[in-house]
Amino acid sequence: MSLKIRLPKIGWFSPDDTPSERRLLLKLDLLIVPYAFLAYWTKYIDQANINNAYVSGMEESLNLKGNDLVNLQTIYTVGAVLGQLPFAYLFTKYPVSYLIPGMDLLWGVFTLLQYRATSYEEMMAYRFLVGWFEAAFFPGMHYIFGSWYQRHEIARRGGFFYIGLTLGTLTASFIQAGASAQLDGVNGLAGWRWMYIICAVITIPVGILGFIVLPGTPDKPNRIILSKSDVQLARTRLQKAGHGVQESNVSWKTCATVLRNWKFWALLWVDIFFWNACLQTSSGGYLLWLKSLNRYSTSKLNELSAIAPGLGMFYTLFVCFASDLLLGPAWAITLAHVWNIIGLVIQVIWNVPESALWFSFSTMYSSVAMSSVLYGWINSEIRHSPDERAVILVVLNTIAQSTTAWTPLLVFKTVEAPRFTKGYSFVLGSAICLIVSSHIVKYFSLREDRAISASDEDSRASRDEDESGSAVVQTARPKSEYRYTDGEGIDAK
Repeated sequence: MSLKIRLPKIGWFSPDDTPSERRLLLKLDLLIVPYAFLAYWTKYIDQANINNAYVSGMEESLNLKGNDLVNLQTIYTVGAVLGQLPFAYLFTKYPVSYLIPGMDLLWGVFTLLQYRATSYEEMMAYRFLVGWFEAAFFPGMHYIFGSWYQRHEIARRGGFFYIGLTLGTLTASFIQAGASAQLDGVNGLAGWRWMYIICAVITIPVGILGFIVLPGTPDKPNRIILSKSDVQLARTRLQKAGHGVQESNVSWKTCATVLRNWKFWALLWVDIFFWNACLQTSSGGYLLWLKSLNRYSTSKLNELSAIAPGLGMFYTLFVCFASDLLLGPAWAITLAHVWNIIGLVIQVIWNVPESALWFSFSTMYSSVAMSSVLYGWINSEIRHSPDERAVILVVLNTIAQSTTAWTPLLVFKTVEAPRFTKGYSFVLGSAICLIVSSHIVKYFSLREDRAISASDEDSRASRDEDESGSAVVQTARPKSEYRYTDGEGIDAK
């Protein structure tokens, strides 16, 4: 007798999707996913390029000293945190198909202006404004994903979106390598200044594209690209899956409801641990270690810095598909961060063969590979109300990211490079807490789902008895026709 192992089928659509639903999903995929990828790619080019510029001549040009690099990284985060706050209200009040591209254009303008910086103070101002105008993009795109897709559809699409992060970091390395080798001194500009010009030339057209292709949300759709029947079909399939599709308008009552929801507080801790469990990707530690070896030219150093984010693209797709098709969110987060923890342990020890340090830095982008899994999970848990979802996505991201405005100042001081013992130890502890907190949320969420399911069954039985022979009435809590069997949710069929 042979033993047969049934593996999950890797498919883009649910087996129960109708042909019309598949056409709609494909249309949404071709509109949302490529733009999300392109814009996130440019965002991370414009965010990561400060580290490349620092090791490529900016340190000397602007006479940077001490902890100036970590201060430049931190002021960007401060801008990004403060800039998010108004959007908990604005996402539900105005079309996101206008808000997000408009902010994209403005961050492109301030990316360009960095090329003309002549002092540390001027660069600090530009970095703050780049962060401010980039602030809406990340929670806004996750709000859009959660507005059109069901719970089992988000993570793998978000995975392609999140590849933009790793590809952006990788691209910044190659842009700076090329600028240092080919453009240094052209028209009297240093190579690092040319990098900011090139980055802006990439960013601004992507912002313009967003006005055309972003579909908005079902209650405020982009009518240029979506027909009335498209929007109605989207609303119908979301309602079947228990998603709220009512007209959204955030109020103080919404905020009070959110604060009473245990999931807000639980997911907040998960998000805080996540943001701090991937600090090493933005600290510049990898680049500073490469520079400390004193064996590579500026262009070669930037080329080598592309290795880690290049591997991150594979990690992201693997973890996101595994979440949707096999593991579910909590175990996908565990998978990603066990790999992250292995690398962090090596970095904490530090006095190991150089090959071990190369390996440890190659693991670090697994720490961000599960971001779309986490935010897809948050979208799923708060799917019943667009208002609450907007508030929770923005507030969670704002609070969690705000912690990274000050933790690097304590544990990733530039003067301690390249061995950030405190930094890597802190990130290691955060990764462990992230895994534990994810499974705690999973346990209590499943328990709540089972209680609601049992209540619905009791309600259905009571109605059947009362109606005595009449047709079974649909319960108040709609359920998906898709048989969700990844271990994270209740069988919905």
